[in-house]
Amino acid sequence: MYSLSTCWNSHRHTDGRKMLEEIRHLGFEYAELSHGIRISLLQDIFSAVDNNEIKISSLHNFCPLPLGVTHAAPNIYQFSALNSRERESAFKHTLRTIETAARVDAKVVVLHLGSIDLPDYTHKLRRLLRNPKHKPEKYQKLCYEVLLKRDEVKKEHLECVFEMLHRIVDEAKKNNVKLGIENRDGLEEIPFEPDIELFFKEFNDSTVVYWHDTGHAQIKENLGFIHHNLHIEFMKKWLFGFHIHDVQFPDIDHCPPGDGMIDFKALKQFVQPYHLKVFELSPQLDSEQVKKGVNHLKSIWGEE
Repeated sequence: MYSLSTCWNSHRHTDGRKMLEEIRHLGFEYAELSHGIRISLLQDIFSAVDNNEIKISSLHNFCPLPLGVTHAAPNIYQFSALNSRERESAFKHTLRTIETAARVDAKVVVLHLGSIDLPDYTHKLRRLLRNPKHKPEKYQKLCYEVLLKRDEVKKEHLECVFEMLHRIVDEAKKNNVKLGIENRDGLEEIPFEPDIELFFKEFNDSTVVYWHDTGHAQIKENLGFIHHNLHIEFMKKWLFGFHIHDVQFPDIDHCPPGDGMIDFKALKQFVQPYHLKVFELSPQLDSEQVKKGVNHLKSIWGEE
């Protein structure tokens, strides 16, 4: 099943029905409601779904946006926050996302799990990679430093995430909605690859699934922290769906497939017909660029 995320066009619309109509006209039977959906768009979205104009594959937390927030803000409240009030806000708005997913018969809610309190090593490393004259010794020192400091401070943040997930899983089960734990591109963001298996052992339950973002994984590979193919090979038994976009070295993402460096042919072996495959493309792309990228990917992965 292929779908297109509304991250591509939600900012351009004040009518949720017309937003989905634009996606339908590109040939998509399904859309993902992304984290830029304002409350004002919801009623028209419900009307489009109720009238069988389009189907909703998935939602990306938080959807709809919290009242008063008018731009995409998936990290506005974090599960990992040490502040209990922030975690309560994250719970409240995640619950609303789950209820919205059930209302539109979506299969899964994609989650960001939060981050830990560290200096922005990701930004520093990306900046060095963009400089062809950077010193490898400095780069390696920063890589070693972020791993050490991450391990020093992560424990309490991870405990907060697990506590939150236990509460959210119960609500997702009631609504027959899965929770997709998404891999992230930032080194400060949870889940960390050495710990990611813990989430699926803790929740040995089909409600909690893995959501693979191709762009995030490629950026992490470019930074030198994972091997994209080996990572997805390890995660394939929990894999439920994809966010699909390409990357131009080192970290320009949300490009259409074929306009970057990702080896989608190598990833094909991990793709099954039952996986949700959601194109998550830049709002700067026009419809022809979207079509070209979609057709390129389908020529490799197939039509289903």
